[in-house]
Amino acid sequence: MTQTSQRPLRVLAAMSGGVDSAVAAARAVEAGHDVTGVHLALSANPQSFRTGARGCCTIEDSRDARRAADVIGIPFYVWDLAERFREDVVEDFVAEYEAGRTPNPCLRCNEKIKFAALLDKALALGFDAVCTGHYATVVLNADGSRELHRASDMAKDQSYVLGVLDEKQLAHAMFPLGDTLTTKDEIRAEAERRGLAVAKKPDSHDICFIADGDTQGFLAGRLGGKAEGDILDETGAKLGTHDGAFGFTIGQRKGLRIGHPAADGKPRYVLDISPVENTVTVGPAEALDVTALTAIRPRWCGTPPAGPGTYTAQLRAHGGETEVGAELVDGTLHVSFTEPVRGVAPGQAVVLYDGTRVVGSATIATTVRRETAAAG
Repeated sequence: MTQTSQRPLRVLAAMSGGVDSAVAAARAVEAGHDVTGVHLALSANPQSFRTGARGCCTIEDSRDARRAADVIGIPFYVWDLAERFREDVVEDFVAEYEAGRTPNPCLRCNEKIKFAALLDKALALGFDAVCTGHYATVVLNADGSRELHRASDMAKDQSYVLGVLDEKQLAHAMFPLGDTLTTKDEIRAEAERRGLAVAKKPDSHDICFIADGDTQGFLAGRLGGKAEGDILDETGAKLGTHDGAFGFTIGQRKGLRIGHPAADGKPRYVLDISPVENTVTVGPAEALDVTALTAIRPRWCGTPPAGPGTYTAQLRAHGGETEVGAELVDGTLHVSFTEPVRGVAPGQAVVLYDGTRVVGSATIATTVRRETAAAG
């Protein structure tokens, strides 16, 4: 059954300044809980305004969150977690790219900030739960254990970026939007009925701390100028040059600057990134087919799986599911795909599901391509 409580809880509602978190806080109040709103100041130098729908945690967002809390009728505070966010999310993001990997900062933020730093502080202050506007569902079993499940509406499901939460964190997590079959338009309509000015505010997207969406420029500014490197084909032949391997991701097609078409006339994609040699290897799309992977630092949403099992896996926040076999061996997750998949890169998260239940998440370390040796 869906998580319920026999008594009102003291709830800390994380309010980003967007419509989802505002409606989630309002629903928590409506459910009878004692709710306090908090906006996380995650930037040391917040911009006054967003760039369209990009970015978040700006001064504008803080004001929007405060106005929403006033309308809902709950106390509101701003907590400064900028230094923790810089260390645990931004610096990790830069270091991963420098190492040739492709991180997901949203998972890291949920793991390290919203359900670690924020939750720890909330519990220390006597709160029972942290409420967010994520679309996912916590289920309370008869034995008292908890499970994380997909949202009722798969189109809005965000369980992938919550796959890093363990059972202890789930025990203090509240997602009021997850078990309702409502479209985003209906959420906005609900916000408007409640008098919340954020009803028509655009959703943030991309990476929140890169407001202009220029990831390569952001990385270049922090990693500094890199020596010019070579773009190679699968045989090792030089096809062109680049200004830094950190500017590429596995599966990338645009911006390769190869200068001439391949012999077969087909487009080329990034197959491998080597920060040590400062080289980028490209090849045809079929060379991206991955048949297996290993993943490290697993985090389980409950009891770790015992022995090999069959699951479905999701490899990116807005990706589909694929059937896999998985087994945990000496702390490393070994995953094999029933059918080859493309665009899998070290540093990304693989999240395992058993039906709608989130089993857990791990960080991809290596991939095995069809008829090739391990890559990554």
